[in-house]
Amino acid sequence: MDNRPSMPGTSLLTDPPPRRSRRVLRRVLVASLAGGAVAGAVLTLLPGERQQRVPGPPAAGPQARAGTRAQTLTTVTYGVPAALPGLTALIGRQEARVRAQPQDARAWAVLGSAYVERGRQAADATDYPRAERALRTSLEVRGTKNPQALDGLAALALARRDFPAAKQYGEQALKAAPRQWTAYPPLIDAYTGLGDYKKARSTLDKLLALRPDATARPAVMARTAAVYRDRGWREDAVAQLTDAAAGARTPAEQAAWLAGVGQLAWERGDLPDALRHFEAALRLDPDQHAALTGRARTLAGQGRTAEALAGYRAAVAKRPDPGDLLELGELYESLGQSRLAEEQYARLRTAVRQSVAGGVDEELLIGRFEADHGDPWEAVDRLREEWERQPGTEVADALGWALHRSGEDEEALTYAAVATDKTKGGGVRSALYAFHLGMIEGELERYGPARRHLQEALRINPYFSVLRVPEAREALQELGDVPDEPPPGE
Repeated sequence: MDNRPSMPGTSLLTDPPPRRSRRVLRRVLVASLAGGAVAGAVLTLLPGERQQRVPGPPAAGPQARAGTRAQTLTTVTYGVPAALPGLTALIGRQEARVRAQPQDARAWAVLGSAYVERGRQAADATDYPRAERALRTSLEVRGTKNPQALDGLAALALARRDFPAAKQYGEQALKAAPRQWTAYPPLIDAYTGLGDYKKARSTLDKLLALRPDATARPAVMARTAAVYRDRGWREDAVAQLTDAAAGARTPAEQAAWLAGVGQLAWERGDLPDALRHFEAALRLDPDQHAALTGRARTLAGQGRTAEALAGYRAAVAKRPDPGDLLELGELYESLGQSRLAEEQYARLRTAVRQSVAGGVDEELLIGRFEADHGDPWEAVDRLREEWERQPGTEVADALGWALHRSGEDEEALTYAAVATDKTKGGGVRSALYAFHLGMIEGELERYGPARRHLQEALRINPYFSVLRVPEAREALQELGDVPDEPPPGE
């Protein structure tokens, strides 16, 4: 018998078919593309698709155009950030090239990788099926010993949050070209998403042993920073990203690394430093999305609400990313503007459907949304399945919180402990994870640990969430002066 009470509101994905059916359909689609994609079929899809895009920037002189083209091609080939206008121009050139030379495997691979990067930067999942067609055509033309196409497929899987597929393609690329550094960063991200932090670290060690050249070094430093951040080594991560920004070859690349420094500053609650880096990134590249949303998030933390709302609205107008729409909705909710919050959640539902249609795994975000704003039991069902498929720290935290919200606190504690256990997880110091753990412990009447973890959350970042920070402060006030209990084993 199902004793679940009915919940107000609507599930994030009310109308689409069940999750299992969507995944089966996606697997069937992938299998059919793998078995039957041909260059001629892909070519027929390109002209109309290109017409949907805005034109590139105004023409520059021949020397400037050549330099910009070379830089964009290099960044796509090396898997580092590129400017959106340059990506669109590169895509146009590569589409023309594969029409003229349909047996050019490298051209197909570059086209596919450019689609991946543009789709990722613009939060436009419609680019992902195009990317997959182009990359699989490259494989068909050259065969499976095609590291550039395999790198592109690994990057595509990461953009779709499909870590098992990213691991598969990354390992194939590494086998095909073990001395080519570009295979290593996607593998590091894939292992991290699967909760295999030991392999992520050993893969980084192998990457560093290759001693990449000056062109690759900033991207390698940025990947090193991500691993250091996941291990809790924030100062080392900041140093790596700062050096990456100093060695960047293009404004777009430098802006991406500066936005990363800003995000690290935000995570430790240093709002002035975060804002400084986000604004520096936007001066270099106004389309740097992580900087746009990071700036808005920081302004909200500083209490500059009107500026924060304007920043979020500008960001989601450029790129309607589901995660950003959730943040904007929660900011409205924190201000008591429930109607405007619901408008953002409605836009979020639309954005999630579009993202899922492009092959993106949005189960983590759906689970987070349902846990706090919809049906927690729906969140638990989805996140259990996600945990079975890709058991990373983010999923452990989200599943633990969903179980707490559905009243299953004993089991919730198990997953919350995994997310915050530095010996089992990545070691990341997350204010949100500590908050979740503290709230679960409080519900279980473990008042000493609850108080300690809620205080830790506010120490790590006293601005970590516009909705949850007031909850943390209220919970601490209710706990009062509770004697701390020693950690287990002491």
